[in-house]
Amino acid sequence: MGVADKTMFEIYRERDYNRAFHYILYTTLEEHARNQAIAQAASGETVFHGFVADSHLQAAQAELEAIVDELNEMDEESAGIAEDELRRRLGDYLIQ
Repeated sequence: MGVADKTMFEIYRERDYNRAFHYILYTTLEEHARNQAIAQAASGETVFHGFVADSHLQAAQAELEAIVDELNEMDEESAGIAEDELRRRLGDYLIQ
């Protein structure tokens, strides 16, 4: 699979008082928003990252949204999902 056939993503958590979770699809960012989105993700704490196959991008994005929504609904102090569980939930879309 070539570089053009996959999209890099990251699930991250803000470091400020809000501590909200977000995800970013790096290779789908539009030019005018790219720098701000990357800076925001870089200033957060990485929860999970990887590559998804472009052929499954919409389904992967739906699962990423569901994961982030679930994380944001958890108690702020104990919020988290084990890496193994994230791999299982995203497994159909991840590229090794």
